[in-house]
Amino acid sequence: MQILLSCAKTMSLSSKVQPPYTTEPRFLRQASDIAFQMTRFSVEELEQVLHVKPALALENFHRYQAFHGADTPAQAALLAYTGIVFKKLAPSDFTAGDFEYAQQHLRLTSFCYGLLRPLDKIRLYRLEGGVRLPDLEGATLFDFWSGILTGTLLDDIRQAGGVLCNLASDEMRSLFQWNQVEDSCRVVTPEFKVFKKGKPVTVVVYTKMCRGEMARFLLKNRIESPDRLREFEWEGFCYNEALSDESHPVFTLG
Repeated sequence: MQILLSCAKTMSLSSKVQPPYTTEPRFLRQASDIAFQMTRFSVEELEQVLHVKPALALENFHRYQAFHGADTPAQAALLAYTGIVFKKLAPSDFTAGDFEYAQQHLRLTSFCYGLLRPLDKIRLYRLEGGVRLPDLEGATLFDFWSGILTGTLLDDIRQAGGVLCNLASDEMRSLFQWNQVEDSCRVVTPEFKVFKKGKPVTVVVYTKMCRGEMARFLLKNRIESPDRLREFEWEGFCYNEALSDESHPVFTLG
């Protein structure tokens, strides 16, 4: 089973974990070109296109200006992202075998690098899918990547057993020709709900934590069958058969 996660907006190179090895991103040429085009934006323009405050715009201005430097540091993708999902995935205690299994069974969406394997070595950046780069003639990064990544994702899914556990955020579907993905393989998209006033609702922070915890559960336990997803439990979240169907297993709290 292949697992799909969204990249995080927050990144750091401070991890002390040493992965068993690193690999080159498969779309490094495209990432390099995207980063080069991002150098054309001023700090003020980055505030607008990245929807960030001035301090973050300045930080990412410097990131892009240094992106192609020979001495610019890089890190394995699984260790470079630091958002809630990756904190819960907690690769700091991964064994060499865990990293190797993740390399085969986990894919990370990235607006800069397209589709990453966990041990692909990447540099710091921040990007949004709706950004329109100077050389894209008005197209967004969603438009750019969707014609490139779909075949690669489908090949990865087939090599991992033909099933995709989609733990990425909804917007990431636009990086692919999603109808083709769903037509070509079995896609299972877990949902996480909290009962409020008797009704199941989505709480974003809980969803992010559960996605990270579920990814960790699948990787650590080498889960290959989508039927075993229902075994997942975390901090009171557990499988709710009444709300679930074959494509959307639902896990509820309360």
